[in-house]
Amino acid sequence: MELLARGRLQKMPVAHQTPVAYTLKVGDAALDANTLLGKPIKLVFENEIRCSNCQRLTKKSFNQGYCYPCFQKLASCDKCIMSPELCHYDQGTCREPSWGDAHCMQPHVVYLANSTGLKVGITRGTQVPTRWIDQGAIQALPIASVSTRKLSGMLENKLREWVADRTNWRKMLKHEVEEIDLLAERDKLFGEINSYLSELKSQFPDEQIEWLVSGELFNFSYPHLAWPEKAKTYNLDKTPEIEDTLMAIKGQYLIFEQACLNIRKYGAYEVSLYA
Repeated sequence: MELLARGRLQKMPVAHQTPVAYTLKVGDAALDANTLLGKPIKLVFENEIRCSNCQRLTKKSFNQGYCYPCFQKLASCDKCIMSPELCHYDQGTCREPSWGDAHCMQPHVVYLANSTGLKVGITRGTQVPTRWIDQGAIQALPIASVSTRKLSGMLENKLREWVADRTNWRKMLKHEVEEIDLLAERDKLFGEINSYLSELKSQFPDEQIEWLVSGELFNFSYPHLAWPEKAKTYNLDKTPEIEDTLMAIKGQYLIFEQACLNIRKYGAYEVSLYA
């Protein structure tokens, strides 16, 4: 096998095409991942993890690529990232106000998606449609537009009364999913959420809060030769050398014949890639 790249493994950039176009980033190399389908690949973890923020060596990666000190201090690792309705920027206690300005005090979209069934979620407007591809969704529909992350979290939290906010990652990898009429689901939810929208608008009169009655419906297909029968995953800490044939790419997973690799999980690992 030929050495294609060596360096820190990074989240795969995507392009909304048919099928989705993936770039596999290893160090400074940016490889067309779609062209690797059907090829034997060897991925070797070189027993070195560097923090994605400060580049220091760390024995363990926290929150998909950080050392523990950065995990403790960065705003991107705060609890309000997972629970945006708990955003405390307006209280003056954000860990990094400039980061909050760029990421939280920006327009956000509340959406319905279908990865393994109906789910609700939020994302920055600039992350459309990347967010949905990273989740392995086959469909997505923006249903509301708001001016801050906190507002999107409050609306999402309310919508959880009727819609789940989780993806079954095993079913997602096996591609066990059928299309849903997201437009009908949006209209159904509007009847449930309408009074709460009025409450939010009264509570935050200077903020944008808009239900999207004509949001664009997105559809996604993913590069594949075959989908796995079982959703097993590789663990680079336990199996530092993988040699397998790439069969599909979906979400942020490389799907091999024997098991799958979550690229996002190992986003600070030094690896060598051969094909």
